[in-house]
Amino acid sequence: MGAAGAFAFTALPAASATPSASAVIAEVYGGGGNSGATLTRDFVELGNAGSAAYDLSGYSVQYLPGTPSSGSTWQVTALTGAIAPGARYLVGEGTGSGGTTALPTTDAGGSIAMSATSGTIALVAGTTALTCKTAADCAADTRIVDLAGYGTAVVREGGGPATGASNTAAVARADSLADTDDNAADFTAGTPSPVNSAGQTPGSGDGGGDGGSPTDPGTVRVHDIQGTTRLSPYAGRTVTRVPGIVTGVRTSGSLGYWIQDPTPDTDPRTSEAVFVYTGSTKPTVTAGDSVLVTGKVSEYYPSSTSQSNTEITGPTTTVLSSANALPDAVTLDATSVPDAYIPTASGGSIESLALQPTVYAQDFFESLEGMRVTFADARVVGASDAYGELWVTVKPDENATARGGTLYSSYDQPNTGRIEVMSLDTTSTFPAANVGDELSGATTGPLDYSTYGGYNVQATQLGTLVDNGLKQEVTHRQKRDELAVATYNVENLDALDTQEKFDRLAQGVAVNLNSPDIVALEEIQDDNGATDDGTVTAEGTLKRFTDAVRAAGGPAYKWRYISPTNDQDGGEPGGNIRQVFLFNPKRVSFTDRPGGDATTATSVVKTRRGVELTYSPGRIDPANAAWEDSRKPLVGEFTFQGEQVFVIANHFISKGGDQPIHGRYQPPARSSETQRAAQAAEVNTFVKSLLAADKNAKAVVLGDLNDYEFSQTVTTLTADKVLTPLITTLPAAERYTYVYDGNSQTLDHILTSPAVTSFTYDVVHINAEFADQASDHDPQIVRLDLSKCLRH
Repeated sequence: MGAAGAFAFTALPAASATPSASAVIAEVYGGGGNSGATLTRDFVELGNAGSAAYDLSGYSVQYLPGTPSSGSTWQVTALTGAIAPGARYLVGEGTGSGGTTALPTTDAGGSIAMSATSGTIALVAGTTALTCKTAADCAADTRIVDLAGYGTAVVREGGGPATGASNTAAVARADSLADTDDNAADFTAGTPSPVNSAGQTPGSGDGGGDGGSPTDPGTVRVHDIQGTTRLSPYAGRTVTRVPGIVTGVRTSGSLGYWIQDPTPDTDPRTSEAVFVYTGSTKPTVTAGDSVLVTGKVSEYYPSSTSQSNTEITGPTTTVLSSANALPDAVTLDATSVPDAYIPTASGGSIESLALQPTVYAQDFFESLEGMRVTFADARVVGASDAYGELWVTVKPDENATARGGTLYSSYDQPNTGRIEVMSLDTTSTFPAANVGDELSGATTGPLDYSTYGGYNVQATQLGTLVDNGLKQEVTHRQKRDELAVATYNVENLDALDTQEKFDRLAQGVAVNLNSPDIVALEEIQDDNGATDDGTVTAEGTLKRFTDAVRAAGGPAYKWRYISPTNDQDGGEPGGNIRQVFLFNPKRVSFTDRPGGDATTATSVVKTRRGVELTYSPGRIDPANAAWEDSRKPLVGEFTFQGEQVFVIANHFISKGGDQPIHGRYQPPARSSETQRAAQAAEVNTFVKSLLAADKNAKAVVLGDLNDYEFSQTVTTLTADKVLTPLITTLPAAERYTYVYDGNSQTLDHILTSPAVTSFTYDVVHINAEFADQASDHDPQIVRLDLSKCLRH
């Protein structure tokens, strides 16, 4: 394509009924990589029979199946550059597992899996997909410059399609490129003979294996390897002497280094960088080295549902020079990163879709895979963790929370400005950043992809941490006539944990929550934690915890719980997590109704004394399939100043197994939601039974529901308005209890029955936004003024 600059460009004319004297489709081959094929890849070859160069900027090659169905669409491969007079232009398409010979270096590339025997190729003045599906309709579309139907194609020029295409045969024009607008007459079947703009044929430019000097670059560049989709057209093939500048070196974890071509192409979809994976060998190159790399191209998937990383594996590296200037970094900011998140494929893989980096944020990042990127003065939206990672936003005005985070408020607003940051510097301590802090100055490094969070900056230069002074919240104490009920996930607390963990969690209850009257705890493990020996009691765990609360200035709590059947309630194997009620006996009494156990269901009965539980504490329908390998709800009957209150503590099944929002399947499947919805329906049914017995019954449903306020889980739980989710009573910017991948979101909830009409509610932020956490969840509390609530 470089030689094209010596010629004057003239515009390609639109297709007409008269034979074309301009750029034409010269050859079509769809058998690449098929059984019996020699070539490994499909291709379309264009030719220029004119006397001036033809500019292909903004043009495309498009493909339609030979017999299109109602659901068939034209697939698009964008073109760049120009065709010199008398020259050819090679467009590589889909690859298969067969064949032994690579194409010469392509001038443009896509991943369309063309049929070997029947289809239609169009050269189009534009990149918007065609919509015509008949020969007549396509003849009327003035964007079509040339069209070639082969096999039994319905869409073709003239009296019939070109014939004879197969796994081993292409259809091609004569060398003169004569075009009579009759595909059957103009094309002849024969051995595939691809030629690129440099005049190279298979064997002379097939991935750089051209027998050149070991210090001369091969013919394949990084942008050829990366291609215009998420999958490399060179995957599974060896590339030779690929040139680039080393921009970053990873000496722990997945060992290797990034190279970037300092001479990019003009296609914004093709990344100019790639990761070179060195296996168990620590790389010996340094940033600034100019290298030639020979190795096999592969797509590495960090997980079964993630996107992939394009890599060169098993590398042989030649260092040509050192201390070279690094390619300029691409700026990530509110202007460059699109607002739309990711394309959709009706639940299927988006990997074969042509990237749209000006439309979708995830496509933008993919188009920069491995390249140097930079951002400046970014706010931290996900605190540093134990693995040396944090999250920032490059869009400071995007759904900001009151304390500096980024709010996740709906499935279609996943916040495109979030980006994960890691450091390639293994000699320095990673900063302990809280939400709302700032990475001041520039953070720069290669853009990588991981199953844990998606795209991330592997920082070679990390901004300076500015502490913006985020403080733990302390809620106010309940008034004398208010019943304070709280929920707190204490993250796998067991009797063998350190005293420091007990003390910090106890401080959260006694000080930050200001000693609620009732606390529903989630994730209390048995007395020997993950040791799987049949132990299910948690007396030792609860004795240590309540002693720690007392030492922190809190009340002498008593507790109630039901021990689960060993290894039947999910969570860490052997840990037997369960919900527990703590209550302050000086303020509230627990009504014990014995008989409840791990497998016996409690229910609501109406007596002469009023509504009662058959068992308190009890469990909601523990044998129901909704609770398989999950925590069963704990129900308790309390009395406060003569008023009866029913509390239901929950810990719904986790989101484990859901596809990630940044993965290759879009939209992602939320498979775990099915069981949570069933669990929500069971709790909803139980609350309805309580209200059927007493419409003014005061119920508090709370705990870790593992789902958002806008989820189907919460919709099901609140069906028929039997419960009100209190999180929705807060200002939007305050609706979160957890921070995941830089998204502040709600997983923990308190809901109340209709009779609870007077209350104050607060999420107390003490963990989720901080690098130093006692738990990964924030607790929350509701204070009920029962004197102003509806009476029996």
